[in-house]
Amino acid sequence: MKKRGDDTRTRCSVESVISVIGGRWKCVVLFHLSHGTLRFGELRRALPNVTQRMLTLALRELEEDGLVQRTVYAEVPPRVEYELTPWGRSLGPILTAMRDWGDRYKRRLQELESEPAAARRARA
Repeated sequence: MKKRGDDTRTRCSVESVISVIGGRWKCVVLFHLSHGTLRFGELRRALPNVTQRMLTLALRELEEDGLVQRTVYAEVPPRVEYELTPWGRSLGPILTAMRDWGDRYKRRLQELESEPAAARRARA
């Protein structure tokens, strides 16, 4: 069975990164946790389109891969907090660069949408 982080198919380290932080929600979870410790409910509110099951799965995999630390407090009701490990925090510059690129890409799409159709056809 292939483990996350395995790059034997392509021998490319990018494959390792994508296998660990890829997917729809992992990078977003990591980005939100880069701002500090959050409880499960806070993450759910920050990601309104994620299902509880998918968020739980993403958090479990990130914990298993050593990027997120889960702390359970012996309280009633139980309190569970998530935070980045030092290894997870090392992704900070990458996540910030991804956010910045995403902002620039969204602006580009908006500019293209506002451009007249004739100009788009002429450029294509």
